Amino acid sequence: MDRELSEEELQDLYAWLDQIPLSRPKRQITRDFSDGVMAAEVVKHYFPKLVDLHNYVPASSTAQKHSNWDLLNRKVFSKLNFQVMEGTVNKIVLKTPGALEPVLSVLKEKIDRRIEQPDRTLDLEYYDSRNQGKLFEETFLNEVKEETELEKKKEERGKLRKGKEQPRVNLNDLESGVRQLLQEKDKEALSLQETVEILQVKVSKLEHLVRLKDLRIEELTRHLDTYKAKGSNSK
Repeated sequence: MDRELSEEELQDLYAWLDQIPLSRPKRQITRDFSDGVMAAEVVKHYFPKLVDLHNYVPASSTAQKHSNWDLLNRKVFSKLNFQVMEGTVNKIVLKTPGALEPVLSVLKEKIDRRIEQPDRTLDLEYYDSRNQGKLFEETFLNEVKEETELEKKKEERGKLRKGKEQPRVNLNDLESGVRQLLQEKDKEALSLQETVEILQVKVSKLEHLVRLKDLRIEELTRHLDTYKAKGSNSK
């Protein structure tokens, strides 16, 4: 499995991968396949019942990458009479150039052989143009079923949280509280009204004082003018 592929074999492998709809675009194959997720997607494309993609987590950590490849070996590759040795997994995880392509090439051979000579005891329903519609329908229905169950669980959890966080309200207590609140607001309004009336009285008194002062100033001004006139006449 560690043998170096020829240029023709590599081109054939890349063309085969290009035909498979993967969740991520293939930019650098050594990096893209290092966590094992896209390898799982390749098998899922041909044998939908064999792979549960929810179990494979896209990862950048070495530990999670090893976990994904270990799961592929135990749950998937073993049913195709195919295993990736630990040393090779280490090289793939570390994105060592040339380590991945031979593995994918062998995987392609195993998949092609299984499609040509299916072993029904393994219950591997494979992708074929004749049953493409059936597989799509079953996959779609399974996904809808899973989503519906998840929504029901979320709704049930929401109801439970609401039941704990929002205890039942007593209507009598609520009406009593509203009446008490209204009474307090009425008292505040009366108090404010009294304050306004007092201020208005004070403003009226101040205005009256201002008018008295104006009158006094006018009177003093007239007296001053009279005195000035008398002084001018005496001269």
